[in-house]
Order: sequence, then C-alpha cells, then structure tokens
Amino acid sequence: MITYQADDRALCAADFISFVNQVWPGEYDLQMTRAALRKTINLTARDGEALVGCLRILSDGYFFGTITELLVLPAYQKRGIGSRLLQLAKAHTPTMLYFGAQPQAEAFYQKNGCQKSLQSYAIQKRE
Repeated sequence: MITYQADDRALCAADFISFVNQVWPGEYDLQMTRAALRKTINLTARDGEALVGCLRILSDGYFFGTITELLVLPAYQKRGIGSRLLQLAKAHTPTMLYFGAQPQAEAFYQKNGCQKSLQSYAIQKRE
C-alpha cells in the first residue's frame, strides 16, 4: 500500500539520492542534497519504507512557488502516484506554482488540471 506524506521533513538525503539515481542517474553530493531538501516542501510517496515518488516545492511563501521536480520510480509509474502528489501539492502550497515540463509529460499535467503558462528560459551557471 502506498502512503503519502505532505511536508516530509524527515526525508533522508541518502534515501533521496538512492531514489533519484533510479530516475536521473548522477553523482549527487550528500551534504548539498541535505541542504537542498531543507529548503523545499517535500511531498513523498512510500511503499512500506521505500521511497517511490517525490514532489518538491520551492517557494518564498508569498509571491512565487515552483515544483522543482516530480519523480516516480519507473516501476511505480501509471499507478496514480504522480497525480496524487500533484493533488497534495495543490493542497499544501503557500503560493501559485510554476514549473517546467518535458514535452512527453505535458499530457499528464493537462490531465491533472494544470494549465500551460509562461514560456520558460534558463540561465546556465558558470563553472
């Protein structure tokens, strides 16, 4: 049975890195991940103790909020987990939420009542 938690302040950085590596493989720094998780509202989906889905919200609490990512493990996709996390985001965000979406995910967001909004741009960080 999948359980959900809004504002999961106990989300462990090591568990999050293990989870993220199953969706977006990379070399993630434990301390930087820990600091990042403290700055976001973390909505989680778990199958028992295993983290299977996560949506993170970054917000100033008044003017702006963004979904930094919505991730569900591939083996758990198409089970309504991402939709449930979006519902929790709508219920627990302090602001309107803006976010970018991969073209292949647009139908998912539209099905969940999200409306297309502003064009997005990126500024690359200098190394």
